[in-house]
Amino acid sequence: MKKEQNKGAAANAKSEVDMLFDKYAESHQNHTNETIHWICVPLIVFSLLGLVWAIPFPHLEFLGRYNGYVNWASFLIAFSVYYYYRLSPVMSYLMLLLIFGMSILIVQLEKIEAAGGPALWLVCLVIFVLAWIGQFIGHKIEGKKPSFLEDVKFLLIGPIWLLHFICKKVGLRY
Repeated sequence: MKKEQNKGAAANAKSEVDMLFDKYAESHQNHTNETIHWICVPLIVFSLLGLVWAIPFPHLEFLGRYNGYVNWASFLIAFSVYYYYRLSPVMSYLMLLLIFGMSILIVQLEKIEAAGGPALWLVCLVIFVLAWIGQFIGHKIEGKKPSFLEDVKFLLIGPIWLLHFICKKVGLRY
């Protein structure tokens, strides 16, 4: 009898990532706030990646012809993907794909900058500021503080919280 109860309890136990999603969702109940998050969270991720990418990285001889392919954003990507992997391997793979797409856009912005366009850091800073303003407007509408004010790890949870809705919609277990 006890074994059956333990099996039932184990089956109903939530994973760490689901508990984080539940906690994150507490301050994201208003439809307008959620819609704003669908726009602003990806923009914040993109802009942060671009801002870190734009920090000058030293030329390292041992990298040889691969100099320029490694930058400070490489470390940010590695850390975040590792964190996501510990929570959910599927989420880490999906985020890696999204980061790859964002990296392609960042490289295009670098090419535009090299051709005389605006600096990558400036474009990303403007996107970042506007997206953060959007986030705070959403939370003002919601009437609740952003989750990351309580725990900074929720800055990393926001992007995969959005992804988990897509996973559920297409039937992908995360």
